[in-house]
Amino acid sequence: MQKLPEHTKVYFEAFGYDIADNTTFIPCEISGFKAVDIHHIVNREDRIENLMAFTRKNHDAYGEIKYAMAMLLKIHRRYLQMNGVSFDPEWFEKYINKYEPYEYKKTTK
Repeated sequence: MQKLPEHTKVYFEAFGYDIADNTTFIPCEISGFKAVDIHHIVNREDRIENLMAFTRKNHDAYGEIKYAMAMLLKIHRRYLQMNGVSFDPEWFEKYINKYEPYEYKKTTK
């Protein structure tokens, strides 16, 4: 069995995916297509609030873009809610508030 990185294990466990089953379909949280990456949204912290499933295309497009982080956090928080995954709302508020100003700077240039 392939050894998964810790952040991938955290994501799989939070959603109840079978770590041993490499045929499990994991949807990208943006597009719904098959995800190939579990991305750390704002830092390297391995917690479900900070981990988002991406296609390669979406990972390349949004992966390290400051002005997209608040948007990604909002999408991910909603995705967790819709799937009944427990999370810390204060953690989300902290980082959404931190990155929202970058979102507006990008749209006003």
